[in-house]
Amino acid sequence: MIKPIQNIFTKKAPEGFHFDDKEFAELGMKLKKNVSSVFGRSLAIREVDTGSDNSTEIEMVNLTTPHYDIERFGITFVASPRHADALAVTGAVTRNMELALKKTYEATPNPKIVIAVGDDACNGGIFRNSYAVCGGVDKVIPVDLKIPGNPPSPKEILKALLALMEKIKKRS
Repeated sequence: MIKPIQNIFTKKAPEGFHFDDKEFAELGMKLKKNVSSVFGRSLAIREVDTGSDNSTEIEMVNLTTPHYDIERFGITFVASPRHADALAVTGAVTRNMELALKKTYEATPNPKIVIAVGDDACNGGIFRNSYAVCGGVDKVIPVDLKIPGNPPSPKEILKALLALMEKIKKRS
């Protein structure tokens, strides 16, 4: 009887758990420098789900958890496209979401940056030949960056954002 009570009130350290991901932190610091030089401030992203299976959204939400904490690198997610520098679109664009995606794109201030995240957003994925799907995001609005994967990991998303910032820096 004493053992279960001791288990409740005794602090235990997790074994073999390492919280730091050095490669992710290094990528993030490079991204922070590039975001600052391109925008002069943080990068605000509006995520738009146009018909996904939520696997990509789970990985995008993981970026905001304490483990990854993408906000320390100057990346924030915003609730309105009017406050966004970029749209991150997930999922194949369904016919029901086509108009909503176009309106969201129009509400985003110039210069518009569109990122297709995940296989479904890049090319329609397994739904590409469905009657209910328009296809990938590029069938509806112009896309600046495609991040393939089903779903892409938070590290892959960060690497792609870094590549996009370097591409924008070279253009200007």
